[in-house]
Amino acid sequence: MRSSDLIRLLTLAAIWGASFLFMRVIAPVLGALWTAELRVMIAGLALSGWMLLTGKPQNWRQNWKSFLVLGAINSALPFAMYAYAAQHMPAGYSAIMNATTPLWGAVMGALFLSEAFTVRKLAGLLVGVLGVALLVKLGPVVWSTELMLALLACSGATVCYALAGVYTKKLSVNVNPLLMATASQLGAAFVLLPFLPLVPVQGEITTTVMALAVALALLCSAIAYLLYFRLIHDIGPTKALTVTFLIPLFALLWGAIFLSEHLTWSMAAGCAGVVLATWLVVSGPRK
Repeated sequence: MRSSDLIRLLTLAAIWGASFLFMRVIAPVLGALWTAELRVMIAGLALSGWMLLTGKPQNWRQNWKSFLVLGAINSALPFAMYAYAAQHMPAGYSAIMNATTPLWGAVMGALFLSEAFTVRKLAGLLVGVLGVALLVKLGPVVWSTELMLALLACSGATVCYALAGVYTKKLSVNVNPLLMATASQLGAAFVLLPFLPLVPVQGEITTTVMALAVALALLCSAIAYLLYFRLIHDIGPTKALTVTFLIPLFALLWGAIFLSEHLTWSMAAGCAGVVLATWLVVSGPRK
């Protein structure tokens, strides 16, 4: 891996790690659905503007139904779930749960893409479950119904991402990655829009909250997607996926620095377990 690729990889991990910090501040004020809607709408408009500036074709009519499905499972549902979880548990927990996405990806790949589900992948799943169990049992939070629902929301989000990966692989035959990134954000905005009148804003909207909401959209969705697809183009999807290893570390770091969240040995052990599990799943034996 070139040094420029490594810098992009670390930058992307730092950005996506910060997204959990932003949601931790925004979600209690705007609520889960409004947080998700602003994120995808602003990001989608920004990416669409970028496509116009660069002269990229925007073939919306041909695949609009697929874009709505992709937007729902790749952005609308998981963003809303993570925004809900951000109201009930520390940012680092959401990020570590997010690191289990490749584990679910292995399951979905075996079910829908006929990919081999090996003993190595099974071991990775088991280690991942043990790592998360250690994190939840020994971490500095009080077990409650809200915490359980937050964990289930994060798990649901990772399953959505795994399904989106399968769907994207089938859709990418005819659609370029930048268009898929743009369409997924705009599609998610349309999916969430009808539900917004049912959930009023929960707190006072301040300048800080709106600034963080814009940063969440532009930095953690629009720019992050551009970096991610550039990495896929330069180093391939498997290596680009290693960004998932680093996101929890940055999320824990940002949470400790800016939200005074505590770092404990049990959190480190849980994070190490999830990282080890993900590595077992996505890395194959050397030839």
